[in-house]
Amino acid sequence: MESFEELLPRHKHDHDRVEMIKKMDRDKILPLLPNLLEWIQDMNWPVAPSVLELLLTFPEEIVPYVQDVLSSDDDNWKWFILHFLVIELPVKLRVQFREYLTRVAETPTHNELAEELDDIAKEILETI
Repeated sequence: MESFEELLPRHKHDHDRVEMIKKMDRDKILPLLPNLLEWIQDMNWPVAPSVLELLLTFPEEIVPYVQDVLSSDDDNWKWFILHFLVIELPVKLRVQFREYLTRVAETPTHNELAEELDDIAKEILETI
């Protein structure tokens, strides 16, 4: 049996491993979700769109991990998370981010302004 780390992509071009994960049983993918989320820290990475597609098949399950990212200091990662993941979640799940989105839209930090998180927060708020 493969170890947890062996299942994850090894580099930014590891499409084969992502395709392998997509074929696994859902219950075996669940523990990989937090680590897979790291592969969309930059949507310019070649493997990121495939990982995003996979993550979006687990909309409810990824919410707590997305909340962890939104609680972090990585505003660039937050930009990718909001622009490519949160905005694609069903409305009933986007609502769970309302408090964070409202705060960023109304009183963004200097860094959040620099990353234009206030703009995407407002855009997402208009959809919920």
